[in-house]
Amino acid sequence: MEKNIKFPVVDLAKLNGEERDQTMALINEACENWGFFEIVNHGLPHDLMDSIEKMTKERYKTYQEQKFNDMLKSKGLDKLETEVEDFDWESTFYLRHLPQSNLYDIPDMSDEYRTAMEDFGKRLETLAEDLLDLLCENLGLEKGYLKKVFCGTKGPTFGTKVSNYPPCPKPEMIKGLRAHTDAGGIILLFQDDKVSGLQLLKDGDWIDVPPLNHSIVINLGDQLEVITNGKYKSVMHRVVTQQEGNRMSIASFYNPGSDAEISPASSLVEKETEYPSFVFDDYMKLYAGVKFQPKEPRFEAMKNASAVTELNPTAAVETF
Repeated sequence: MEKNIKFPVVDLAKLNGEERDQTMALINEACENWGFFEIVNHGLPHDLMDSIEKMTKERYKTYQEQKFNDMLKSKGLDKLETEVEDFDWESTFYLRHLPQSNLYDIPDMSDEYRTAMEDFGKRLETLAEDLLDLLCENLGLEKGYLKKVFCGTKGPTFGTKVSNYPPCPKPEMIKGLRAHTDAGGIILLFQDDKVSGLQLLKDGDWIDVPPLNHSIVINLGDQLEVITNGKYKSVMHRVVTQQEGNRMSIASFYNPGSDAEISPASSLVEKETEYPSFVFDDYMKLYAGVKFQPKEPRFEAMKNASAVTELNPTAAVETF
């Protein structure tokens, strides 16, 4: 419980008052030492969030739950006799917002649900760009720098992974989502406020990310670690399964465009840098095969472009 209390929670409303400096310092400390923080008073309407949560859980119950159970049986995972390390206990679908939406191509969504998710996506896009500018301010970069880098020639990519983590009879045998860092830019998570499960690795310990009503959890991806020359970090995180409760997770990824050129910002490099320069799409091709492995070998591999072409990706990954 003590570690939960220390988890950085940022009240964005304080950016408009006398506590702006302290709030910016809290964001900076979270980016440097946690790679995660949770925001409240973010401007997203609570009634919209409540509606999306309700419709997401209804869609799972109606269209996904039986498919998930059938899939478990087909893979022999319904009894979980031994520990499973190559599978995630989750039911997901993906929405792409940018550069081109696929929202109206997704089956089994009501018109009300589509409209709400479209609205939510646009609001999250704006929030992501606002947060990137706050990071620029803390880093001493010009306003808009990170968005400009992310844009490449085609604009950023932005998509949402909608997940449900059903109850698991033997949580010690399987993870909801195996430990990994996120490949992309900045991630905005609307998570269940009643069923916990998200954990991050800090100083060798797995720490719970506290579920707070109407909050948005922010975490930084590998690209921001590279661009900030390691000042900010992407952090390993995972989802543990629970015996009771179905955990909802709506994670939106604001990522660089496929042809965006990623490298450490020159103003943040004093002499030499340990970080590579690369095109984002090349990094994603590498990440697809090694998502659940440490990030450092990925960074090292990107220093040698030929290493990427020799890979044979074996894992699916959301590229949006």
